Amino acid sequence: MRKINNICCIGAGYVGGPTMSVIAYKCPQIKVTVVDINDKRIAQWNSKDLNQLPVYEPGLKEIVDKTRDKNLFFSTEVDKAIDKADMIFISVNTPTKTYGKGKGQAADLKNIELCARNIARVAKDDKIVVEKSTLPVRTAEALKNILDNTGRGVNFEILSNPEFLAEGTAIDDLLHADRILIGGDDTNSGQEAKDALSWVYEHWLPKERILQTNVWSSELSKLVANAFLAQRVSSINSISALCEKTDANIDEVSRAIGYDSRIGPKFLKSSVGFGGSCFQKDILNLVYISRTFGLTEVADYWEQVIIMNDYQKRRFADNIVSTLYNTVSGKKIVFYGWAFKKDTNDIRESAAIYVADALLDENAQIYVYDPKVKEDTILESLDYLNSRSPEENRKLVTVVDDPVEATKDAHAIAILTEWDEFKTYDWTIIYENMLKPSFLFDGRRILDSDKMNAIGFKFYKLGETI
Repeated sequence: MRKINNICCIGAGYVGGPTMSVIAYKCPQIKVTVVDINDKRIAQWNSKDLNQLPVYEPGLKEIVDKTRDKNLFFSTEVDKAIDKADMIFISVNTPTKTYGKGKGQAADLKNIELCARNIARVAKDDKIVVEKSTLPVRTAEALKNILDNTGRGVNFEILSNPEFLAEGTAIDDLLHADRILIGGDDTNSGQEAKDALSWVYEHWLPKERILQTNVWSSELSKLVANAFLAQRVSSINSISALCEKTDANIDEVSRAIGYDSRIGPKFLKSSVGFGGSCFQKDILNLVYISRTFGLTEVADYWEQVIIMNDYQKRRFADNIVSTLYNTVSGKKIVFYGWAFKKDTNDIRESAAIYVADALLDENAQIYVYDPKVKEDTILESLDYLNSRSPEENRKLVTVVDDPVEATKDAHAIAILTEWDEFKTYDWTIIYENMLKPSFLFDGRRILDSDKMNAIGFKFYKLGETI
């Protein structure tokens, strides 16, 4: 079997950083180097203060502390790491295209192609190249076409190894993975490459959890897995709207259907909408692929999952406006949470961004508190939408460090992330700080309705009648 001594990962983000840290931790005999052209990000990974790591995941800093500068390294020397590596993971960002053919649906593979061309330019001996980014079907084919036309006699084996990490539990997901998927060619050299990657994971996972497939099955499985999970979230969110018009309680409905063994309880937690880097991007990719092959009905079916998710965010924002007497102009509204879910500092496609954008269109004054997301990140995420000028965003949005102090003279609070600390606050003091009537909108269903009503709040809990 092909021996792996050196691994290089191109991309030091939410997937590359944690995944390589765990591989280094579990495979001390392998040198793992994570490279990125972003100097600031690499500096954060190398910071002596482990609280400054660019990715927040429970358990990550402890693993980095045990492995960094031993067999785990973070560097901007991309070419050097590629040259030394036996196996190269590509874990760069693949956002949805914002231009040209496939705009708004297809994945933008510009970063993937740049990586492939860089590998082809540098490599002098045979390499195993592993797709770790979320990619559309047949990306491996494009990679192979680029790599095989270098004219230098180097043999590249392309593997698809999609990640199935949930932010906030990424380290646990890596250490106790339900399954590892490895897609590759069924040739002798392809099988050897698959076995080599399997050997890496076998250092801590039983071999029966490591599934080997062809490349196309592996790539499509990633998109479909996320599409199915997102479909469940959008389905239960659609029912939350119905519950608010009746006397039904969305938690009771979720619990009742979750007991059906054919359905199960996971991903039936209603909220203001799903976010993160994968769900929306992967579904849009599935929609685009289906349309490309003329499968209009299939595309329309999956696109409805996105439409329902957008509706849930819009509905939450509209309810804030209508409840506050049809105007929020000049009113102080405090956002608790900006990350798309608890236990992560990832804000990609966070519901908070879109709810805030809708309220800013109504000239609301928004104060934001999130325990892990920094001010620059919050403001840049709003700037990215181009709904208004950066100057106007900074005039209307204030990021705060004290969540209780921020509620003084506030008209309303909106809970947009389910951080556990929000449940521990002294809500009586918060109520006393606020203007009366004091409105509280729980978009994550983490507070007790009876307690909040007893304190005196005008309390709105998503999925229940007011």
